[in-house]
Amino acid sequence: MLPSARVTTPALSALATAGLLTFSQSAAAITTQNVDYQVDNQTFEGYYARADKPNAPFILLIHDWDGLTDYERMRADMLAERGYNVLAADMFGKGVRPTTMDDKKRLTGELYDDRNKMRRILTGALNAGRAEGNDVRQGVTMGYCFGGSVALELARAGFPQKAFVSFHGGLDTPPRQDYSKTQGEILVLHGTADESVSMDDFATLGKTLETADVPHEMVTYSGAPHAFSVMGSERYDARADKRSWARYMAFLDEKYPNNMMLMP
Repeated sequence: MLPSARVTTPALSALATAGLLTFSQSAAAITTQNVDYQVDNQTFEGYYARADKPNAPFILLIHDWDGLTDYERMRADMLAERGYNVLAADMFGKGVRPTTMDDKKRLTGELYDDRNKMRRILTGALNAGRAEGNDVRQGVTMGYCFGGSVALELARAGFPQKAFVSFHGGLDTPPRQDYSKTQGEILVLHGTADESVSMDDFATLGKTLETADVPHEMVTYSGAPHAFSVMGSERYDARADKRSWARYMAFLDEKYPNNMMLMP
């Protein structure tokens, strides 16, 4: 797919109307394209949104358990318009976009059961980001739900990045893993009404990170259920979405204080 240039997107405009975008700077022009990459002789298809400006920081975005969808593409575009180069990774394989609950459980379960494979797929995505000219070691990895769990997997693997960010993701630490090798700050954005990932899990992760001396910030949103940021779903919570996104934007500004100065 050839790159396509644009300045704004319908999704961004809708979010601005809803009051979810709080920054006042003009949006950067972006280009988008699908990116194929190989892992274990399998083709994966990510979505790359590039800010048309020099020295844009890199963000790796990991999808929920339904695969890479328009939701992740929209978030990638939002971040690119903010001035970041974003690769929305594919964890399942090109053309694999599950629609049934059984398929979603099977695909995520296979990766939860084979963490080495999960890490190889992450490495493939990072290599694809590097091939686009990004310094992925100075980047940030973020994810939604399943993707949040994957972002924390990369943190435990010891890959050096500025930060790892989980939006309503799984927070448990797998057996025989820890955060002793983590290089980068961890940001967790979590709903206190999440029935899939309990507040006990949240507290346990906080204690684990503190014991491992990993810099971290963990924020909760009252009344917010699991997947609170997924617009259009029954569990969408506009208040928690707006606040968590604003905190994430401020967090990125802290990590890349010169980035906004480079925007047109």
